[in-house]
Amino acid sequence: MRLNDLKPAPGARTKRLRVGRGGGSGIGKTCGLGHKGQHARAGGYHKVGFEGGQMPLQRRLPKFGFKSLTADTVAEVRLGDLAGLKARPIDLKALREAGLIGPGIERVRVILSGELKKAITVRGLTLTRGARAAIEKAGGGLEA
Repeated sequence: MRLNDLKPAPGARTKRLRVGRGGGSGIGKTCGLGHKGQHARAGGYHKVGFEGGQMPLQRRLPKFGFKSLTADTVAEVRLGDLAGLKARPIDLKALREAGLIGPGIERVRVILSGELKKAITVRGLTLTRGARAAIEKAGGGLEA
C-alpha cells in the first residue's frame, strides 16, 4: 500500500445536497421547507423549548427540589445491626433505645444486610423478603 492508494471508506464522503435545482430533483421549488410560515423564512426560527407562545415546560416546573413527606418518619435498619441487640422482642422502642433510629421515626424497614447467627423475634417492623427468610432460617420469628 502506498500513500497515493489511500481512499476514504465507501459512503464516508457523501455529496452535498443541492437544493432548489428543479422539480425533477425532488427538492426543488420550496427546497424541502414547505410553504410559507416561520420555518420557510430565512432566519425564521425560535429558541430551544419554544412552544408557540404556550408557557414552556422549563417555566411551568417549580424551581426547587423535591423532599419526600415520609422521609422524616421512615427509616431502614440492617439485619446485622439487629443481631447485637439484647431486647426481646425487637420493636421501635428497642431500636430507639439502642440508638439505631431517631426520635421522630414511626416506621422501620429491616433490610437484608449483614449476618444473623442467633434467633431474634421482631415486632411491628416491616421486613424485606430476604430479611424475613434470614430471620426464619436463624430460628427467629415475626410477631404481629
